[in-house]
Amino acid sequence: MVTDEADAVLHILSKKERTDADWQRLFASEGYVRLKKRDTEMGRPFEDADFRTFVLSDDVAKRAPDLTRTLGLWTAVDPSAAARRALAYLPEGARIRAKVYPVIKPRDNSFVFEVKTDPAIFLYLDPAVPPEKLENTLAHELHHIGFGGSCPTPAVEAEIAKLPATTRTALLWMGAFGEGIAVLAAAGGPDVHPHSVSPAADRERWDRDVARFPEDRRKLEAFFRDVLAGKLSEEEAQKAAMSFYGEQGPWYTVGWKMAAAIEKALGRDRLVAAACDPRRLLPAYNEAARRLGGEMPVWSEEVMRAFP
Repeated sequence: MVTDEADAVLHILSKKERTDADWQRLFASEGYVRLKKRDTEMGRPFEDADFRTFVLSDDVAKRAPDLTRTLGLWTAVDPSAAARRALAYLPEGARIRAKVYPVIKPRDNSFVFEVKTDPAIFLYLDPAVPPEKLENTLAHELHHIGFGGSCPTPAVEAEIAKLPATTRTALLWMGAFGEGIAVLAAAGGPDVHPHSVSPAADRERWDRDVARFPEDRRKLEAFFRDVLAGKLSEEEAQKAAMSFYGEQGPWYTVGWKMAAAIEKALGRDRLVAAACDPRRLLPAYNEAARRLGGEMPVWSEEVMRAFP
């Protein structure tokens, strides 16, 4: 866990008179340098002068005591414990290597960066997030990093590369169900509520969204049918797929429901194997749904035939 950016901001806030050395400490910090690199690569403006204005704003000054307290609580969390939870949902031999940056910044988002080369997790330092929720978030993001480093295997990638372009596009977006699998891994199992350590409002929202599983699965089926039929351009497919993210949209809720069903009915090993080969995920879920009964909706044969 690399705290140099947050440490430098809090050091500046603790002083009445700031020196050039204080600002250089911030601008040279690893967390700041990588944060700036990420936003710049995404085409967002990121200037040192603007960041200086942000740090000296009344809002940040008011939050300084809470930010200091929160950083202390967060750094007591063991990232390796979260990694072990993530590894339980990854193939045998998978490894997770990442730097975690708690950062004080204008935007309140958290994200992963440079997963393939120098994996990083940037976490917006939020006093509203207790340590147990932080560990859940870390497990989720670390699962993404571990998954990206181990799945799919080169052999599976080579087989997928031989498929028609429309099929490859559908499989690419099927990988977005990884959000739901990461939710399951972060919780620790299918019998643990995904928001057991979240505020009540988050749990209630999740329950409402999961209740729409039949409807949302139908929307995703329509999306995959359109992709497979070549009705969507690459740009149109991306736009439609992105609409299923939201704060925790169907890629999360439908993905979690499918993953939980597979683990309950077929076992965790089968889930991990299906997750690592997107061609196997829908058939595994259909098999699990039939075993579990309860009239769980299944994917159509038309869609599944596209994934030999």
